[in-house]
Amino acid sequence: MLFVSRETSQLTQSKMEMLLKEKYLQASTELFRDLANNDQTALTKRLQTFDFEVIPDPSRVLGTSRSVYEKSSSFGEVKIIVDTKGQYFLLLSYLDESLLIRDKNQEEGVFAQGMVTYFIFADIFVLVVIFLLIVRLLLPLKQINLTLKSFGEGALDVRMKHFGSKELDTLSNTFNAMASNIEALIFSRQRLLRDIGHELRTPLTKSKLALEMLGEGKYQQSLKKAITQVDELTKELLDIERLNANMEQLTLSTFDAETLISESLSRALIEDESLVELRIEESFEIKGDLNYLSIAFKNLIDNALKYGIEKPILLEVKEHTISVISRGEALEHPLEYYCEPFAQGDAARGVEGFGLGLSIVKKIVEKHGFRLRLTCENGWNSFSVFFK
Repeated sequence: MLFVSRETSQLTQSKMEMLLKEKYLQASTELFRDLANNDQTALTKRLQTFDFEVIPDPSRVLGTSRSVYEKSSSFGEVKIIVDTKGQYFLLLSYLDESLLIRDKNQEEGVFAQGMVTYFIFADIFVLVVIFLLIVRLLLPLKQINLTLKSFGEGALDVRMKHFGSKELDTLSNTFNAMASNIEALIFSRQRLLRDIGHELRTPLTKSKLALEMLGEGKYQQSLKKAITQVDELTKELLDIERLNANMEQLTLSTFDAETLISESLSRALIEDESLVELRIEESFEIKGDLNYLSIAFKNLIDNALKYGIEKPILLEVKEHTISVISRGEALEHPLEYYCEPFAQGDAARGVEGFGLGLSIVKKIVEKHGFRLRLTCENGWNSFSVFFK
């Protein structure tokens, strides 16, 4: 709009200058003749005809003006000049006499030009006001979006502030009430899980001690195995519930793929290193929670060792991907099936486990924003995590 204002002003100025120059040059011949004949009556009448007026004090104008047209002769001179306010004048000089006149109608053109500029600036002002109003309307929506995003990411204590609008205040009150209820439910669930874990592990620990004190017996190993399985099941169920409830916030750090593999293998407690073959084609950095990710890969390694029909299993690192590969029959279900709690395929019959390992893996991977994929090709089953 400022560009339009400037261009319009320049075009109007050029047009006005051209029209006034033509009018002044047309009138100058006749006015010059009356001035040379010293015919004051004819000169006055002609000035009225052209709607010109005489400037009584030429020196005031001439001192602050510039010439845009000049024509001289042996008897006199004709000049068209413009002052600092954009007013155009006709200066006639004959021998020792000078006459400074101007067209009274040019004030209308100057006024029209000023009105155009005024309307353009008024338009700019209206656009700025509309922009500010739109910003005022959109700013609460942006803050609402940030609040919802923070709450969805696990910041259960965030609340929406009041914005002044009746509709937005209703929305804020509804969200705050909902958030308070959800926060109370999750904290209640957290306390329940903690209490369950404590109440279950205490008798399990006592049972283990009692079995050790009983000494060798016919059913000791069976009871010990059953108690260990219940203990592991309790731990896995609690891990899943913590991930589902978003109670555990990730502790992010940067480490390389080799560090993650090393941590995962130490958790798996593999006594025979020949059971695992490590192939690192291209190491890379990972930003995530080393503790959680090592649990995920520990579960993948355990599954590969349990269900693989050949040893060693293969850990492959390349192109921002870590894969756990084992030989076996192609899995009959898609990945989603095995990631459901307690889901087990036919190959899992007679193998220790509860079908919770892949469920935990999936939740950890999704919590980080990574991707888990299963491929079955040429007798090899591969579980791959994409970190990019």
